Amino acid sequence: MDKTNGKTIGFIGAGKMATAIMKGLLTSNIFDNKHIIASEPNLDSAHKTEKELGIKMVHNNREAAANADIILLAVKPFVVKEVLTEIEDRIDDSKLIITIAAGISTARVEEILEKKARVVKVMPNTPALLGEGMSAVCKGENATEEDFETVKKIFSSVGRVIEAKESDIDAITGVSGSGPAFYYYIIDAIAKAGEELGLDYQTSLLLSAQTALGSAKMILESGTDPQQLITNVTTPGGTTAEGNKVLNESNISDILFETVNKTAEKSKQMAKHL
Repeated sequence: MDKTNGKTIGFIGAGKMATAIMKGLLTSNIFDNKHIIASEPNLDSAHKTEKELGIKMVHNNREAAANADIILLAVKPFVVKEVLTEIEDRIDDSKLIITIAAGISTARVEEILEKKARVVKVMPNTPALLGEGMSAVCKGENATEEDFETVKKIFSSVGRVIEAKESDIDAITGVSGSGPAFYYYIIDAIAKAGEELGLDYQTSLLLSAQTALGSAKMILESGTDPQQLITNVTTPGGTTAEGNKVLNESNISDILFETVNKTAEKSKQMAKHL
């Protein structure tokens, strides 16, 4: 593989997020199926993924770690310590470790391993399942610039990527890591408003969701400031202006700030107990 110099990536855990990343890597030809290995204790799930993607599936974390140059930890935060302890003797400074678990810092991974491991932290989100993810990438103390570029390339296969400071990861968790749930809430609330006004719910949901998608694309692809876009679609004295008046007179900005703030605080608290 010219893009990864023949390296193999090993996934510890093969759930939905891990599978989405594997699919992205295969589709973008960053890795071929001979250079992806994954461990998954659920036999039925492992067999299904192996058949679908043509990759090697194993049921032992140590085997996956031993046969990989890049180890991606795709397990729940509360089992990261257990998993790292299990595979510790399969890790040396030739291997790159990627963690996507909320609350697990690069320093925490290094601390558990008790060695100068090359670690990169990533905060992805679930739209990666559709190739529209948003991932923030943070470089650990011992990771190289080459490691950093490799990880950015991996996550670019399932969406957009930004470089971030690890000190910002809690805020990023509030905005994008948990953010999809907040947008789902808003999309659903607008759809239900349409239903209250006489629309069929599914029709209203389609209107709301597609409008949200198009509006997001307008921001990302036009490069226009959101406030300017609001001005562009608002005619003085018109329908949008009437809706804007309700938003401006409500405390919705405060509510959304508190939503993101509480999420970031929870992320910070979790990190202290993992």
